[in-house]
Amino acid sequence: MDKNDTQQNIARQAALDYHEFPKPGKLEIRPTKPMATPRDLARAYSPGVAEACLEIAANPATATRYTAKRNLVAVISNGTAVLGLGNIGAQASKPVMEGKAVLFKKFAGIDCFDIEVDEADPEALADLICKLEPTFGAVNLEDIKAPDCFIVERICRDRMGIPVFHDDQHGTAIVVAAAAQNALTIAGKDPKDVRIVGMGAGAAGVACLSMLNKMGVPIEQITVFDKAGVLHPEHTDLAPEQMKFANSPKDLNLEEALKGANMFLGLSGPGLLPAKAVSRMADHPIIFALANPTPEIMPEEARTASNGAMIATGRSDYPNQVNNVLCFPFIFRGALDVRASAINEEMKIAAANAIAMLAREDVPDEVNNAYSGQPLKFGRDYIIPAPFDPRLISAISSAVAQAAMDTGVARKPISNMQAYKKELSARLDPTAIFLQEIFERISSKNARVVFAEGEEEVVIRAALAFRNSGYGQPILVGREHRIKRAIEQLGLDGADDLPITNAKISKQNDVYTDALYNRLQRQGYLYRDCQRMVNLDRNIFGACMIVNGEADAMVTGVTRSFKSSFEHVRRVIDSKDEEIFVSCSMLILKGRTVFLGDTSIYERPTAEQLAQIAISVSNQARLMGHTPRVALLSFSNFGNPSGPSTDHITKATKILDSMNVDFEYDGEMSAEVALNYDLQRQRYPFCRLTGAANILIMPG
Repeated sequence: MDKNDTQQNIARQAALDYHEFPKPGKLEIRPTKPMATPRDLARAYSPGVAEACLEIAANPATATRYTAKRNLVAVISNGTAVLGLGNIGAQASKPVMEGKAVLFKKFAGIDCFDIEVDEADPEALADLICKLEPTFGAVNLEDIKAPDCFIVERICRDRMGIPVFHDDQHGTAIVVAAAAQNALTIAGKDPKDVRIVGMGAGAAGVACLSMLNKMGVPIEQITVFDKAGVLHPEHTDLAPEQMKFANSPKDLNLEEALKGANMFLGLSGPGLLPAKAVSRMADHPIIFALANPTPEIMPEEARTASNGAMIATGRSDYPNQVNNVLCFPFIFRGALDVRASAINEEMKIAAANAIAMLAREDVPDEVNNAYSGQPLKFGRDYIIPAPFDPRLISAISSAVAQAAMDTGVARKPISNMQAYKKELSARLDPTAIFLQEIFERISSKNARVVFAEGEEEVVIRAALAFRNSGYGQPILVGREHRIKRAIEQLGLDGADDLPITNAKISKQNDVYTDALYNRLQRQGYLYRDCQRMVNLDRNIFGACMIVNGEADAMVTGVTRSFKSSFEHVRRVIDSKDEEIFVSCSMLILKGRTVFLGDTSIYERPTAEQLAQIAISVSNQARLMGHTPRVALLSFSNFGNPSGPSTDHITKATKILDSMNVDFEYDGEMSAEVALNYDLQRQRYPFCRLTGAANILIMPG
């Protein structure tokens, strides 16, 4: 057995183990309501469940209020065209359908049942699916062979009052349309002037070509091949969806068809596109070789055949992966949220446009980090967003929901689209709503914010995003030629006019130096020391801008530790009145936010400092909309065990007592007691907190 065989066996066993352990399969069902008491049982089942049943019987629309139907999708297949495996049967398709259900949940928070049906007759299969309508909010058809898939979808859409979507067709088509839209933009091509050759006339191929036709590519400029050759008017075995592309001479071959063509779209099989044929295409051709796992032509071979080719595949190990996960979770999310009766053409086009536009925006750091820190930017190797882009749910689902409302298929229109977009972001990212509240607060102030490390790429991108979002006015501190060069390398549109201040040549240097010297001269600093700090240290310079009234806030710490940055800022800026400096960290989880103080400044705070930290962090939490409940942490709980290391924590509690503060607090206590209210009530009923602590004051 050679090395490749060994590696394949290891990979195969790893995949099987993933599906078997620690629990077979990839899905399970969990309750959303408590089931801990006889009272819970009486409400969940008999007799309480009868009330919900009677409400639905009287008004069927209330099923989306009293059951999980509103967020439940059926993933249905008969296993006749599974991935690259072909007709392997319904039961063998189950791992794929479970995987599809997992993706729905992961990317859009949608619950799914996977349903594998042992039925080859398309009309019988469609009839069975239609009878499932009372259970589901929508149906995702999957891996049904062509032309049967066209028949099944057509019947189901005609008879059912919920969205029915064949993802192999329309999901692929939406992502291909988005990628093609951007590829044509980069190539400077108008869709009406483009000639396309397609290879593969199955469900996905036909749907993709239909979508490109809707984008403006004339149907007479589309030539299609299947395994039997070119589609031509004398064909008698084609579905109506395929027949509309049968417009070529029956003796035309692939190499002749590709001569001078602008785009190749392959949804067929491995290695079916010869390099020689690619070399005959127009300059800078667009090649979508989407057969999986081995494309019609490998990207390296295509680039050799035609220098400047723009290439997309279905693989994750090459740029421009055309992946249905960019689409289907989010189009269903939008359709379900407005209770759409169907997913129509306008909703599909809206999804494609949203995906295309998102690829043109600056890419968030979390996406770059997911791809080994490789910077992604709009261009030949980035024409569609990455699947892990957290903005997909908000951009696509809102566009789909809006299109559903505009075309009259939405049963529950959304009145506030901006609020809906925020809610979408928060479904997968618990920090989104919290951050949005902060952004809304600061945008009303139009604050001038100094970005002290202005030559760093991430800082430049942050400053541009800050301004573009309307939050305020950024000021980059750094050398102008360095910043301009970085902007050019990053390809950031609209960043050329970002305000830049070079600390070393600023006209304010003398003013800042005089002020700093007056402040530090009795601490042993000479005038030249202050001059050097103002000229060379951007944190000092930025802090001087704030003190001098030329900026309102500063962002720093990208290239230096908190401690060193903070020490420089303290040389320029005092704390407010007689308060102490306090740092505050936050943990944001779904449904819970916990503030931590102090985590960066005081190594071993005194009792007085602990009390002041508790007050400062409570004020900050209240500003952010939280009712403070403070726990002063320790390894012990209320004196057990006691020791010298806990005395200052007990004293801090007494200091707060004497100050008559207006928030709940108690301590000393361990973290598990502070965060678990049931444990507090059980073991320490005298504890003053009326709920789990949301502010933890650290003893060191």
